[in-house]
Amino acid sequence: MNYTHYSQVFLDQVNKYGDRVAMRYKPKDKWEEISWNQFGDLVRNTSKALLECGIGEQETVGIFSQNMPLWTVADIASLCIRGIPVPIYATNTAKQAEYIINDAEIKVLFVGDAEQYSKIMQILPENKHLQKIIVFKESVPIQKSEKIMYFKDFLKIGEQSNKDTILSERMQKAKIDDLLTLIYTSGTTGEPKGVMLTHSNVIFQKGEHDLRLIDPNDNDVSLAFLPLSHVFERIWTYYVFATGMTNNYLEDPGKIIECIQEVKPTIMCAVPRFYEKIYATVFNQLESASPLKRKLFNWAVSVGAKHNNKKKDQQFIPPFLRFKFAIADTLVLKKIREVVGGRIKFFPCAGAPLSQDIEEFFYACGIFICYGYGLSETTATVTCHEPYKFKFGAVGKPLPHVEVKIDENNGEILVRGGNVMKGYYKKPQATSEVFTHDGWFRTGDAGYIEENGELRITERIKDLMKTSGGKYIAPQMIESTIGADHFIEQMAVIGDQRKYVTALIVPSFIALEEYAKTHNISFTSREDLISKPEIIEFYRQRIEEAQKELARFEKIKRFTLLPHEFTVESGEITPTLKIKRKAIADKYKDIIDAMYKDE
Repeated sequence: MNYTHYSQVFLDQVNKYGDRVAMRYKPKDKWEEISWNQFGDLVRNTSKALLECGIGEQETVGIFSQNMPLWTVADIASLCIRGIPVPIYATNTAKQAEYIINDAEIKVLFVGDAEQYSKIMQILPENKHLQKIIVFKESVPIQKSEKIMYFKDFLKIGEQSNKDTILSERMQKAKIDDLLTLIYTSGTTGEPKGVMLTHSNVIFQKGEHDLRLIDPNDNDVSLAFLPLSHVFERIWTYYVFATGMTNNYLEDPGKIIECIQEVKPTIMCAVPRFYEKIYATVFNQLESASPLKRKLFNWAVSVGAKHNNKKKDQQFIPPFLRFKFAIADTLVLKKIREVVGGRIKFFPCAGAPLSQDIEEFFYACGIFICYGYGLSETTATVTCHEPYKFKFGAVGKPLPHVEVKIDENNGEILVRGGNVMKGYYKKPQATSEVFTHDGWFRTGDAGYIEENGELRITERIKDLMKTSGGKYIAPQMIESTIGADHFIEQMAVIGDQRKYVTALIVPSFIALEEYAKTHNISFTSREDLISKPEIIEFYRQRIEEAQKELARFEKIKRFTLLPHEFTVESGEITPTLKIKRKAIADKYKDIIDAMYKDE
């Protein structure tokens, strides 16, 4: 069917699947289910309640919450009245939330729990836009006010509403170029901008993913653990429902490993950090294993790589290799797949550089990371791996009807297609700056196209650093190369306008503390541990080994170990875990300067 609005896609699925399970969530100790019919009723009543609040066509509705089914209910309900749902990261500060509320002129805001409610109460008294706050969780104590209510009471307004005719009229007037959402960039550099995505963008992406992905169907099970406020999980969730999958919602991302064992998803979006964590855990456990177990593990992974790479490249697999693979799979590889539930068909992955070593390791174990590339401005996906004959480390070929080319002047990746945004909200100058005269979108990322047509990212252009010797370095490449070490949790490369490259490194303390105990290195605290000369030397050797293939000017000459992680709350990383380089440079100025004291 040729859809003109995502709300039509949703309602068709409600009619098609009826009492089948659409969503699952775990409010306490057990998983609860919501059928498609129940989902449809929740959306319709929420839509009518929004109409009762006076939300007009193409007016905004805010959602400030962790992942939960009601997040999606509020989202789709807004679409059904031709509204524009605007997500706000659950971890955003009150000031960050206020900026979005004011810029998007949000009148009705859904909030998740006490954390978001508390932040909104800081700005509500003086805010000229907010008229209604709807709190999802009834466990949150709220003020008695006409402006504030629980979602259950808001839903009753919709149930008692007689605006069914108006709701139908709104949907009949829906257009494919209606704004579907505003997604505010996380602002690693400067002021956040509202990316305007249309229904056309999302419907286009549905068709493109149908053509590229491995048989997504209504028997698949997805797990939403990345923030729904981010374009990746949000657009994927639309696709999940458009395909008829069952979506499982994880409110606390910290419980992902436990949750994935229970849900056993068949397809699930994740960012590189997810794989880095699992990889680090596996290799940390291997450190303390017996020599025989380590030998068996390495043999099994090697066999898995040979077998699965031949399968990837559609080559003949000799019978003896099949035999060895069956043994390796039974003894080792299957157990690694069970860490992610045991029945993953593939993992869509994007958002940051992924170490090629990690990608190859998971593929050897039988886990296909469908590595891709995209931005908020391109409705997520621009490129991703095809099922066969892809190259590790590349981010795949462009989707079938998406064009990608490289700017000859600076190596910037340019994109054109039905997935590209309408522009930045209320920012015509910023919009014009990111489009060429002939309609190509400037991504701000640098890369090149392989001989097989796959895209390979080299760096975020704005992140490129130039040493005082005039050499350009790509910090993300260095970070993904060295950061693949399971003894490293996070790192930030320094080097802009400096004589040489240095780094701030946050160790993986689970691995490091185990190493210290094994080697009889006593310590009283994390600060004490990372100050030990033998620990510093241990990291120096590992860094030297990891960077041996890098050019001399790219190699880390000095580093400092830090006792605490970079966090969203401290402003050092974005909600999507990207390094905020300026914030880190400012916060750790004294430590950084000390690494250059003889410069």
